Amino acid sequence: MNILFICSSNTCRSPYAELYFKKIVSENEVLKNNIAYIGSSAVFNKSKSIHPRTQKLLLEEGISEDAILSFAPDYILHNRQKFDNADVIIGMGLLQRILLPMRYRKKYVTLSQAAIDKKINIPDPFYRKSEDFYRKTMDIIKTYLQVYAAKLEADFEKQA
Repeated sequence: MNILFICSSNTCRSPYAELYFKKIVSENEVLKNNIAYIGSSAVFNKSKSIHPRTQKLLLEEGISEDAILSFAPDYILHNRQKFDNADVIIGMGLLQRILLPMRYRKKYVTLSQAAIDKKINIPDPFYRKSEDFYRKTMDIIKTYLQVYAAKLEADFEKQA
């Protein structure tokens, strides 16, 4: 299975989702054996680096500094192959679906849909000045990722 996380700029939410989900998968044999690729990209802005607050929170989650520093934001127009190869494209809200080219929309779900089968937007913390708001946003993502991982694990075990 190939999973692609997307958000508007690939600096806050989707890099956090990618790197944190890679950690979850690396610690779970069932997921490790069934997920071939986890990546992320932007659908609106070209960005140059991961947001410093995202870096800080990922370090707190035990993600290696090397993994964080080697992360390079991507953009749909730079690498459509990621979108072509994805089995599922998981976005942070409904805006990303609107911004996706039509041919990718059938693969799209929000992170909340993937986890709990409800469409709930995850706010973009980029423009918020509050450290607390930023942390709460990433905690929401982390919770959905944990639920999604458990759901995938159960599905993969049923198929085995």
